[in-house]
Amino acid sequence: MKLFRGPDKPAQSYPIQRTDPEWREILGPEAYRILRKHGTERPGTSPLNGEKRKGMFACAGCGTPLFSSDTKFESGTGWPSFFQPLGDSVDTTADRSFFMLRTEVHCAKCGGHLGHVFHDGPPPTGQRYCMNGVAMNFRPEA
Repeated sequence: MKLFRGPDKPAQSYPIQRTDPEWREILGPEAYRILRKHGTERPGTSPLNGEKRKGMFACAGCGTPLFSSDTKFESGTGWPSFFQPLGDSVDTTADRSFFMLRTEVHCAKCGGHLGHVFHDGPPPTGQRYCMNGVAMNFRPEA
């Protein structure tokens, strides 16, 4: 089974596969809209934007750890932002929607849309992974 990536995005196979009805049941309406239909949550609406505890941010679709709290920073954009993902937990694709070219970030295990990465972040990477909070769950450090 291939994940449909939209009219300008190639279909790609991911290790975690589910049917569209299974995703709808697992995720709920808003997470489904973001993760599976490439939506964006309104800025400032995610509780994860203000999350300051030590821990891990994981994909809400499949539970894959994506970002450590050590890489989170306040970007002032209204979305949780990170300067580096964990290992190879995310993939990127060209996003040509809305008449612009951006780099989409998605979970490397299930293909869920997480947000976009920009080249205006802090050192040491200079990257800003601007993520939809509803696309992730936070797991506090024990």
